[in-house]
Amino acid sequence: MKIEVIVATILFALSAIPRAKGQMADQTFGSAGVKISYIEAGKGEPVILVHGLYSSAQMNWTAPGTFKQLAEHFHVIALDLRGHGNSGKPTSEDAYGQPMVEDIVRLMDHLKIQKAHIVGYSLGGIIVMNFMTRHPDRVISGTLGGMGWLRPGSIQQTAFERTAGREAGRTPPACVHGIGKLAVSQTDVTNIQLPVEILIGDQDPCKRLYVEPLERIRHDWPVIEIADAGHINCIVKAQFKDELTKWLIKNSK
Repeated sequence: MKIEVIVATILFALSAIPRAKGQMADQTFGSAGVKISYIEAGKGEPVILVHGLYSSAQMNWTAPGTFKQLAEHFHVIALDLRGHGNSGKPTSEDAYGQPMVEDIVRLMDHLKIQKAHIVGYSLGGIIVMNFMTRHPDRVISGTLGGMGWLRPGSIQQTAFERTAGREAGRTPPACVHGIGKLAVSQTDVTNIQLPVEILIGDQDPCKRLYVEPLERIRHDWPVIEIADAGHINCIVKAQFKDELTKWLIKNSK
């Protein structure tokens, strides 16, 4: 069995374990009629963590220890995207895409946060890129984990629009279709005036598909390769957590 499959299996199992008494409890709020679940801990500048497709805050951020490590320095908030985890799961096509970005804005408003460091992994990285183009005034810094640039008209965008999704899964297929709507133009990307870092596994195919096209137009955004990491196991690597922590501290005010 490949190491990435093993890691994914372990993370999924950990995410399914009920939280023990005394651990962080999920909180919720209504975002345009959809329940959004989130957890928070720590003090300091706010950091919002956005997980990947078919994942959750617990699977991507709590189980690998990233949430705990960051909470030693920051006020950390990790949400379950709509269609995932303990958040609501609308089935209509118009409920996904840009509404997933706006959920973060509404979460910040709910918590009375004006600006935050926004960190995304995989699908979360696509959302963060879109967020920075739409709401730059709400961002202190951006981190694209396991992701780069989803380009309009690209094969990747078309693939999201056409994929059938996992009919038997908890995440509605409409969510997958909506990802293509989050593509941003080259002009949008070049106009971003924010500190941005990319964390990508050195064996992650997303490096060629999403990161290399981004590097050609944003030479100023550092790309940190995580050693011996693919797309699934990158987030459990100590280097990933340490590089992310170092980046956020560097860009704190």
